[in-house]
Amino acid sequence: MINEARADALTLRGAAKRAGVSQAAPYRHFRNKDALLAAVAEEGFRAMAEAMERRAGPQRGDPAGRLRALGLAYVEFATRHPAHVRVMFGRVSIDRAAHPGLQEAAAAAYGLLIGAIRDCQAAGVVRAGNPEDLALTAWSAVHGLSMLAVDGQLGERAGRLEPLAQAVTADVVRGLTVG
Repeated sequence: MINEARADALTLRGAAKRAGVSQAAPYRHFRNKDALLAAVAEEGFRAMAEAMERRAGPQRGDPAGRLRALGLAYVEFATRHPAHVRVMFGRVSIDRAAHPGLQEAAAAAYGLLIGAIRDCQAAGVVRAGNPEDLALTAWSAVHGLSMLAVDGQLGERAGRLEPLAQAVTADVVRGLTVG
């Protein structure tokens, strides 16, 4: 349903109808719409983290390569799963504090980026500084590119997303380097 309509248009009643179950059935699993959206967002963060780990895995011995791979995986995940990304980061606000599983999944995904920044710092590739601040810089660039792609704002560049993502992630690493 989130692939077909905005997350704010989702209803438990509509989900029940789509699933072919009684209107009361979703309430056995979700206390309200926010709980359903939190579950969708949690699933998205877990899948995104898995995709990031999978793509960065071969780069274990190359901290800068690992950081770039995490960014590339982020862009790829966002463009393959735009509905999830819109729920994860969209305008429908989900109180993460009310959903510990969502909070944990989001922190784990972001923690991959912070860990990569720390590894780059330890290797002397990325300058000193608060790894969380530097991770926010990297995330902002990659998330911005992802949302431009998801929202169809790249025009003719959309057909060259992989090389564009390669360039953006390389620029991010270059911008965070020592010196």
